[in-house]
Amino acid sequence: MFNKKDRGDEDSRVAPPLRIGEQSPVRSKNVSVIGPTLVFKGELSADEDLVIEGTIEGTIAHHKKNLTIGAKGRVSADIHASSVLVEGQLEGDIHSDGLVSLAKGAIVHGNIFCQRLVLQDGARFNGKVEMAKQSALKIAPKPDAADESFTDSGKNKTA
Repeated sequence: MFNKKDRGDEDSRVAPPLRIGEQSPVRSKNVSVIGPTLVFKGELSADEDLVIEGTIEGTIAHHKKNLTIGAKGRVSADIHASSVLVEGQLEGDIHSDGLVSLAKGAIVHGNIFCQRLVLQDGARFNGKVEMAKQSALKIAPKPDAADESFTDSGKNKTA
């Protein structure tokens, strides 16, 4: 009606799927990126996911969000984040409520406090790791051990 193309043509504008390790040319709405030429000194806090490709010195408070230190990222800071992925260099402690991942090529000098930790082959880490207890998984309860119908001695008692 208003010189619009067929609906089938609109789908041709969709970008092809990304391969592992490839970055999207279109940035997600709730992700901030600190570029490779940016240098920041001080306290950094945000309420959105953050990707660091530049240089950061100070502290990073990112409590309920995900933090990625990209392959070009150079960080000298203590980090507090929900989850942390390190691909570049970090000198400082990591405090995470969940997962910390050190990718191939990552160099980390500092302590890690988390619930889960993944170190890929090729990651370098110097420091200590302290893992908090994970929340209990909600699974079916185990059978009562006192139930004799499941033991060898219980075979004779059931008829």
